[in-house]
Amino acid sequence: MANQATLSTWKHPQTFYARYGKRALDVSAALAVMPLLGVLTVGVGAAIKLDDGGPVFYRQERWGRQGRPFRIFKFRSMSVGAPDIRNADSSSVASRGDARVTRVGRVLRATSIDEIPQFLNVLNGTMSLIGPRPNLATKPLDRMGADERRRLTVRPGITGYNQAFYRNSTTLPERYAADCYYVDHLSLGLDVRIVLKTIQTVLTGKSVYSDAKGSAEQPSPA
Repeated sequence: MANQATLSTWKHPQTFYARYGKRALDVSAALAVMPLLGVLTVGVGAAIKLDDGGPVFYRQERWGRQGRPFRIFKFRSMSVGAPDIRNADSSSVASRGDARVTRVGRVLRATSIDEIPQFLNVLNGTMSLIGPRPNLATKPLDRMGADERRRLTVRPGITGYNQAFYRNSTTLPERYAADCYYVDHLSLGLDVRIVLKTIQTVLTGKSVYSDAKGSAEQPSPA
């Protein structure tokens, strides 16, 4: 309760787009992607099963809007039982040729197809198409810094300012600062810029693997 009260003291975006338009676009986009997700689940699922026989999906608990934990969905890209080492902001710590990443996983990561199941999170309201990437739900809310908490005033996103413009090439403080910039300047125009830049970043394969240094966390595989 105290943690929720602390978060409620932050000023939330109050524009019409932030309060109503963004969610309407999220639902529309998620519904449009559902047929594609169905096809990908069959194709990617078959590839994953043929590769190592493990589960198709990977689920992990993250911090959502207002500090509410939720389960994020992804296509599994690492070997079953492999330690999922991440930076404190939940960005993956994986280098080129990382033995933990499966053969199919390399393709999924390079194309960002592993993130597409998160449209299920968008549909159920735990995520948005655009927003700060959700942190692992391992660090208590009352131990977070101001910028880290500020990010929680909006829904986390499948992609965001960092992923579009920097991907994995910035330090942790820089990522949090960029996320706070997004929260303070949330608008339809900024979201459109992020979507277009994300497409460009994915197509060029920029910074697929983490180069930035950060404090790593190693949660139990879900």
